[in-house]
Amino acid sequence: MGSKTPHDDQHGPNGGTTSAAIQSANPPKPAAASGLVEGALESQDEDGDDDDDIKNGAELKSDGEKKKRKRNKKKKNASGGQQQSSPPRVTLTDIFRNKSYPEGEIVDYAAKNENLQRTTAEEIRHMAAVSNMDDNFLSDYRQAAEVHRQVRKYAQSIAKPGISMTELANEIDDGVRALTGHQGLDAGDALKAGLAFPTGLCLNNIGAHWTPNAGAKEVILQQDDVLKVDFGVHVNGRIVDSAFTVAANPVYDPLLEAVRAATNTGLKEAGIDARINHISGEIQEVMESYEVTLHGKTIPVRAVKNITGHNILRYKIHGDKQVPFIKTKTSQRMEEGDIFAIETFGSTGKAYLKDDVGMYGYGRNTHVSTAGLHHASAKSLLKTIDENFGTLVFARRYLERLPGVKNYHLGMRSLVNAGIVESYAPLVDVPGSYIAQFEHTVLLRPNCKEVISRGDDY
Repeated sequence: MGSKTPHDDQHGPNGGTTSAAIQSANPPKPAAASGLVEGALESQDEDGDDDDDIKNGAELKSDGEKKKRKRNKKKKNASGGQQQSSPPRVTLTDIFRNKSYPEGEIVDYAAKNENLQRTTAEEIRHMAAVSNMDDNFLSDYRQAAEVHRQVRKYAQSIAKPGISMTELANEIDDGVRALTGHQGLDAGDALKAGLAFPTGLCLNNIGAHWTPNAGAKEVILQQDDVLKVDFGVHVNGRIVDSAFTVAANPVYDPLLEAVRAATNTGLKEAGIDARINHISGEIQEVMESYEVTLHGKTIPVRAVKNITGHNILRYKIHGDKQVPFIKTKTSQRMEEGDIFAIETFGSTGKAYLKDDVGMYGYGRNTHVSTAGLHHASAKSLLKTIDENFGTLVFARRYLERLPGVKNYHLGMRSLVNAGIVESYAPLVDVPGSYIAQFEHTVLLRPNCKEVISRGDDY
C-alpha cells in the first residue's frame, strides 16, 4: 500500500496505537533516523506402526503362545494437517498443525558488520524493536505471509478478462478471513488477524487506493487492462504488505518487468544502516532503463514521483520512514529491527499521481482529540471503529458488514470533518497512461534480512 510523499497532504493512517501495548511495540525513532531533510509422531514409523511392532511383529502370551498384534494401517497425514482448498478457505492453523510456518527469503546483508552485537547507544535505542523480533513475532509474520501467498495464488488464477472487480475483491477478502480463521464480525475479532487494509484493485492509470464499493458502477477486467492487486494480511498486528501486477496483453510485459526489477533492486539494497537516498537512486536508475512500445510509439518507463514505499509499525501500515522511487535528498536510513514495504510504481504517463473522485477507505487518527465530538451517531460510530479496526485502514464494505452498522454516513462525515478519521481517495496519473506495481515486505533482522512475502510467483 503506497504512501504519499511528505510534500502531500495524505500519509496513510496517522495516529498512534490503539493501546499501550501497541505503543510500546512502536518506539519513537531518533531525528537522525527518521527525519526528511527536504510435521510425523516420534514413536511411529511412516506407516503409523509402533517401534515394538517393527522389532517383534508379535508378542508372547502368558502361556507361551505367540499372538500377533494388529497393525494400524491408517496412514498419518504427512503434513500433519489438511490440504488447502481452491478457492482457499481452510484455516492455516489446520494445515500447519504441529509445523512451523515457512520462512521468507533469507538474504545475507551485502555489507558485513563484524560488530553485529552492538555495544553503543544505538543498541540501547533500538533494543525494544530488536527484542520484539522473537519467536512469536516471526511466527505471526510468517503466518501472515503464507496467508498472502496462498490467497494471491488463487487470485492470480481468476484475475482474467471478464471478472468483475467486486468478485475479485470478495474472493481475496474472504480468503484472508478464512485462512486466518477470523471473520471479523465480533467486536475485536478483526484486530486479532485478518485484512490489514482495503484490497486495492487499480486499473491502468489508477496508481493506488481504489477498491470497489457497493452501489458504484461495476468494473469488468478487459483484455487490454493493467491491473494492480495490493492487499495486506495481519496476525496480531504484524502486517504483511505485498502487491503484484497482471496484464493479459503481453505488450505490457516490459512495463511489468521494469517495475519488478526496480522492486527487487530496492530489496537487494535494503539493510541495516542503508541510506534511503542511495536506495531511491538505484531504484530509479533500474526502472528508467526500460521502455515499452504501445500503439507503435516507444515510451520510457518513468518512476512515480510522489508516492513511496514505507516502514511498517504494529497495527499501522505507514510508519515515519519513506522509500521514494526517485533520487531524493534525505538523511533517513534503515535500522536494525525495521520492517519495510519495498514497493515501486512505474508509469507511461507523467508519473505524478493526483487525488481522483471516489472513496478508498478510512483510517483512525489517534493524534486528534475527541473532546469536541457531540453527535451521538459519531460517538457510536467511533466506538465501533476503535473496537473493530483500531488504527488499521478499512473500506466501506468492511464497516457495512458489521452487525448493527447502518445509516452511518452522517456520523462518518462528522468524524472526517473533525479530523478524527481520515478518508483516502484513489490516486491517478493522466488518462491513457498505464501504471504497474510490485511490492514485498522485508524484515531487517539483526543478522539477516528476510523478504517475508517472497513467493514462487514474484
